[in-house]
Amino acid sequence: MNDVLDDLRRHPDLEAPNLYAVDATDRLVLDEAAPLLADAPAGTVVVVGDRYGALTLGAIARHGVTGVRTHQDRLTGERALQENAERLGVDGFTSHGLTADLVAGARVVLLQLPRSLDELDEVAALVAEHADPAVVVVAGGRVKHMTTAMNDVLDRHLAVVEARLARQKSRALVASSPRPAAERPTRRWPERATHARAGHDDLVVCAHGGAFAGTSIDIGTRALLTHLDEVPQTTGTAVDLGCGTGVLAVALARLRPGIDVIATDESATAVASALATVDANGVADRVRVTRALGTEGIPDASVDLVLLNPPFHVGATIAPAIARTLFADAARVLRPGGQLWAVWNSHLRYRPTLEQVVGPTRQVGRDPKFTVTVSTRR
Repeated sequence: MNDVLDDLRRHPDLEAPNLYAVDATDRLVLDEAAPLLADAPAGTVVVVGDRYGALTLGAIARHGVTGVRTHQDRLTGERALQENAERLGVDGFTSHGLTADLVAGARVVLLQLPRSLDELDEVAALVAEHADPAVVVVAGGRVKHMTTAMNDVLDRHLAVVEARLARQKSRALVASSPRPAAERPTRRWPERATHARAGHDDLVVCAHGGAFAGTSIDIGTRALLTHLDEVPQTTGTAVDLGCGTGVLAVALARLRPGIDVIATDESATAVASALATVDANGVADRVRVTRALGTEGIPDASVDLVLLNPPFHVGATIAPAIARTLFADAARVLRPGGQLWAVWNSHLRYRPTLEQVVGPTRQVGRDPKFTVTVSTRR
């Protein structure tokens, strides 16, 4: 009988010879958790950070687990899990947000260790507060991405943390015994910070643990903010594409009160953070935050302005194709004459691609690190 892990795909995420749906960490976590999964009552297994379904479907297919609750930050991961499950004929799981309902009464938690310590802190806090007192967390990662600080974060919330032997450059941490509430940190998510901006009202940024740049404003976004006053559009509809914590959406809504803004991101963490940021800055009446892949759900040629600070990594892998896909998403929804304002790492030289995919492109700002361009839809 074939192992379900051998037949998983990444689709609808990027697929390439050097990108895999399953890795050694997935297999190690499932092996380390095997005795726990064999004895887990129905509905008590939770999976967090499953990239394409290996942990969720592996627990079900290998160990007969039922009622698995799973949380994946990326929408591509959720859809890959669903597609893999349907193609392989596996069911018995439900998707959840990173909330108390996800882990309530959990006895076994399978976790792909996040790179962000803040994200790990938020997950561990949720488990310690809401899971069964007998819960065991089996967390795995690539050794090159792991630090002893991860043990320390888990230890703040769970009294027993054990590092298991490495295998194929992956290692598992096993944590149990939730600490009493009085012994746990009082940190609460989302966190918030206030940023003073010359000539503008203060901007409050809210962020959950896994949000890129946290409550700070990343330098790419700062570069685009510098030129936001130059945006000629004063009415119509704008999209903050890949909105992160919602900084650009909020800044634009304040600067151009006549524009309705759609802030969209595939990350559940980003969307939750952006919702909080929008609310904290009092622009919820003019900014709609939605979780989506690119500009899906937005009609063709219906938008006047798109703001974009594109990523160029998938995890630790450089993948410039992401930006081209987002440029095409922007071009689809822009009306003829509409503008894409983008910021990107100068060394990536995206201007020819923008010219080809969107339309005539001019540079409005550049430094050794970032370039800001305006592309007009043909």
